[in-house]
Amino acid sequence: MDLQDKVSQLPTQTGVYLFKDAQEKVIYVGKAKSLRARVRSYFSNGKWLDAKTGSLVREVADVTSIVVDNEKEALALENNLIKRHQPRFNVLLRDDKTYPYIKFTAGETYPRIYVTRRLKKDGSLYFGPYFPARLAYRIAELVHRCFKVPSCRVDLTRKHARPCLQYYIKRCHGPCVEGLVTDQRYAEAARDVRLFLDGKHGDLLASLHRRMEAASEAERFEEAAVYRDLLRTMEEVAEKQKLAAASGLDTDIIGYHYQAPLLAVNLFHVRNGRVVDRREFFWEEIEEFHPQEFLGALLKQVYLDAAYIPHAVHVPADFEDRALLEELLSERKGQRVEIALPQRGPKRALLDLVRKNAEHSFIQRFRVLRPNSQAISQALESALNLQVAPKRIESFDVSHLQGAETVASLVVWEKGRMKKSDYRKFIIRSALPGDDFAALREAVGRRYRRLQEEKKPLPDLILIDGGLGQLHAAAAALEELGIINQPLASIAKKEEIIYVHGQEDEPVVLERHSPVLHLVQQIRDETHRFAVTFHRQRRARRDLRSELVEIPGVGEKTAQKLLARFGSLERIRRLSAEQLASAVPRRQAERIVAGLRAATRS
Repeated sequence: MDLQDKVSQLPTQTGVYLFKDAQEKVIYVGKAKSLRARVRSYFSNGKWLDAKTGSLVREVADVTSIVVDNEKEALALENNLIKRHQPRFNVLLRDDKTYPYIKFTAGETYPRIYVTRRLKKDGSLYFGPYFPARLAYRIAELVHRCFKVPSCRVDLTRKHARPCLQYYIKRCHGPCVEGLVTDQRYAEAARDVRLFLDGKHGDLLASLHRRMEAASEAERFEEAAVYRDLLRTMEEVAEKQKLAAASGLDTDIIGYHYQAPLLAVNLFHVRNGRVVDRREFFWEEIEEFHPQEFLGALLKQVYLDAAYIPHAVHVPADFEDRALLEELLSERKGQRVEIALPQRGPKRALLDLVRKNAEHSFIQRFRVLRPNSQAISQALESALNLQVAPKRIESFDVSHLQGAETVASLVVWEKGRMKKSDYRKFIIRSALPGDDFAALREAVGRRYRRLQEEKKPLPDLILIDGGLGQLHAAAAALEELGIINQPLASIAKKEEIIYVHGQEDEPVVLERHSPVLHLVQQIRDETHRFAVTFHRQRRARRDLRSELVEIPGVGEKTAQKLLARFGSLERIRRLSAEQLASAVPRRQAERIVAGLRAATRS
């Protein structure tokens, strides 16, 4: 059956259609009130509204459809299929910034919490998103301090000999070590955390009050004091949240700046009457830009799967499915959601401000202006899901030639520039030739053992040149030193994929124009250059020593002594026996001069 026959036999009901190319790859997903009428319109004549539609139709080799009950179901299904197939003719959401959630690992014997920017169907509970991003980390810090439920990556399925620092500073119950906390006490703390994150402050306060009174009646006064302090803290938090909720509606505002084929979009989050943060989106290959089509596609992908939907979204132009999307989002939120087009007044002024910021983002990204160090640090924090914006990054690489003269390098990026005074070189001693993982483990271990001994702070981020194997080797070295929760990442060559320790199954893939990728590449390349340079120096000195050692009567120590005294083999060649005799015995000097002259003649 040819394509025209398939189109003529499509159902007339509401649904979603998928265009496929000759390799059966989905290249476009769309929705329609009448599938047959919509798809037939693509092939009705050879003159299309724009070049994009013409290119699409020329590549279509097959079409399939899915019938649904109504347009809202079609809207949701279209969004899911776009995210699953990533068709190249659809507008695809590319985000340099996702907002954090707090992940509660409900399925573990000893539940923990983590700040994450990716939601997965893994049995955990997710709370958020949090605006601004630092709010998630402040809440996690509050959980550690008040409830002593940790965020560590320690394997809790086995017992450990001793707890980490978090236990000693009273921010963890220490479930990793037998006898430090009972299962009942930890389960109680985990239940409290869940009530707190769920926003069920009334239930939590009542529970804490009951436990405080019970402990007091049983004359366990220290335990009662702990519950009393926790009760006061939770009452303060609940009061602050009540005030915030009463101070204004939540609104998101969208603006864009387009210069073919590049597009930048800003999404501002206004919470409680003030701008708390923004997201930036970038596209690099949009030859023709139609705001009505683009805005509809963008809003569907941003909000249909979002855990939190604002009360209002302000957009600069109308689009086809605005009323339908309003209705669907209102159903999901449980209250009215408005998608508005402000024309005048303060709302319009704010919309214009977002447009100007989108223009600034465009210039920063595509006009290759260097962002300031604070901006790049914050972008790196967001992209890699770090707890703080890094001010100091230490990076490692290993270099050798077929296992010989293995060395490692450490370079430092601090506050926006490379800090060469802090660079370090490592001659690898314990690793077998060619074992990059063991070499990296030795270098990382030596570096941070020394920092521990000298009581110096660790960097905000450790970066490894390599893939998952190198990342895990560095992590093992840190674990041996008792260093946990240290931000650690690696960048794989060629693919330019960034792996973050603890999130290896969610690698970070950044656009080629991303300033974050440029920074990581710059640090990685400098680390590689420093390692290769040191390796070449070591190899050259080895070759020089070997030429001297080949002379009868000259050993390794004598060769090293001569090179240290005179600097190079070429300079030694120009010396007479009398001059060499200042460093070695006269007869040995004469043999060296004769041996070097014979080697030159041959």
